Amino acid sequence: MEARFLALKARLDSEVNARNNNQELSDEKPDPLLVARKYRQDDIALICALFAYGNARLIVKFLNSLNFSLLNEDDETVKNELSNHYYRFQKSEDVIAIFIALKRLREVESLEDIFTKAYREKNSVMDGINAAINEIHKVYPHATQGYNFLIGKPFEKLSGSGAYKRWHMFLRWMVRKDELDMGLWKNIDTSDLIMPLDTHTFNVALKLGLLQRKTYDLKAAIELTQTLKKFDEHDPIRYDFALYRIGQEKIV
Repeated sequence: MEARFLALKARLDSEVNARNNNQELSDEKPDPLLVARKYRQDDIALICALFAYGNARLIVKFLNSLNFSLLNEDDETVKNELSNHYYRFQKSEDVIAIFIALKRLREVESLEDIFTKAYREKNSVMDGINAAINEIHKVYPHATQGYNFLIGKPFEKLSGSGAYKRWHMFLRWMVRKDELDMGLWKNIDTSDLIMPLDTHTFNVALKLGLLQRKTYDLKAAIELTQTLKKFDEHDPIRYDFALYRIGQEKIV
C-alpha cells in the first residue's frame, strides 16, 4: 500500500476509534440510529432508516413522534393513530402504509429471514434488499410518489441506479456490531456490505481521493466500498460513520 493510502488509513482508523462511543449519538449529535437503538428491533430500525433523509435533527424529531407499539395493533388503530403524521415527501397515508406493511410482515416471515434467503444465493446484499422491498409491497400494496421514494424500487441494473443509501445504512446497523451498530443479524458477512453513500460521504470520499466516480449512484457506493476494502477487507463499512461525521462537521 502506497504511503499516501497508509497515512489516510491511519487518519480514518483514528477517526473510527474516536467516534466509536455512545457520545456520538445524543440530542446534541442527532442521528436516526439513536432512535433505532432504543428498541433494537429490525422492523423498527428499518422505519428509522427509511425516513433518514434530510436534516438529522428533524429526522429524529419525527421518529420520536411515532408510536412503534402500533406495529402490534390492528389496521384501523394504525390508521387512526397516524392520521396526522407526515414527513417531507411522505403524507400520512404513506406513514400508515409502512406501519401496516411491516406489521403484516411480522405475521408472515421475519425481515431477517426474507433478506437472508435471497442474500445467500449469491452473497449479494442487493438481492436481499430486492426481496425485502418486494415482500413489503406484496403484503400491503400501496403506491404513491412519497411511498415509492420511501421504500425504493427493486434493483434491476447497476447503471443509472440510485445509491440505496438508507437500505445500506439499515444493513450496517443490523450486521455490524460495535458501540454504535447493533449487530442484530448474525448471518450476513460484513465483507459483503456496501457503503451507505450519502452526500456527506460522497463529497468527503472525493476530496480524500477514495473515490474517482463523479456521479452519486450505486456504482460510486460500490467503488468506495472496494477502496475501503484495501484498509479492511473484512469490514470496510466500519469507516462509514466516521466519513459521514467528517463531512457533516466539515472537517475536510
